[in-house]
Amino acid sequence: MFSWQAASAEEFEALHQLRLAAMRPSLLAVGLYDPVRSRARFAGRFYPEVTHWIVWQGQRIGFTAMRHEDDGCYLDHLYILPVAQGRGAGGWALQAQQQEAAAQEKAIILCALRDSPANRFYQRHGFVLTGEDEWDIWYRWPR
Repeated sequence: MFSWQAASAEEFEALHQLRLAAMRPSLLAVGLYDPVRSRARFAGRFYPEVTHWIVWQGQRIGFTAMRHEDDGCYLDHLYILPVAQGRGAGGWALQAQQQEAAAQEKAIILCALRDSPANRFYQRHGFVLTGEDEWDIWYRWPR
């Protein structure tokens, strides 16, 4: 039903726009919607070599990026376009990342914007809260 497609550095803008569309409701809710800040934050954690589009019915509906480090796998990005949410793409992508991390016997570490629906999503998939700061909540999988 879903498939992967490798992303490239040249697709930075398309990836950023998808991320911005996916995060816009949550960012507006906490008063942080700022496209310029969003671009800078995304650029600081953009690793094209580990970024993959999520494709559904020939359309790019999301993307994910997970870096493998010695202390675990860092899921820097998992975004689904709002019009494609609720169809299982996020769960499909996250389970694939969990299988990849488990095969390497590594934990997955990530953060989600405070008050974002993403927090419930990650908790439903077995992630455990490990810390909080002003805007983000940090999680780890496995327990």
